[in-house]
Amino acid sequence: MLVGGSQLHYECEEVLLKDGSRQKDIWGADWFPYTQEVGFESIINIRPSQNNRTMEIQSPEIREQVALITRRLLGGI
Repeated sequence: MLVGGSQLHYECEEVLLKDGSRQKDIWGADWFPYTQEVGFESIINIRPSQNNRTMEIQSPEIREQVALITRRLLGGI
């Protein structure tokens, strides 16, 4: 599931949590339509409990999943 259109990632995070998503499954990213690239930095990504201590998604596997979902839903926009 993808949420967008907010000024801040945490606002989208709140929508997903209210809809039943689990915190551990929510990651913040940006979509740059002109270059068709995904940015992986967000304050909501700081999660020491999941071994992610920076704003950038550290796990290559999670980055790939986020990129795949984002490109599948937004690619070409």
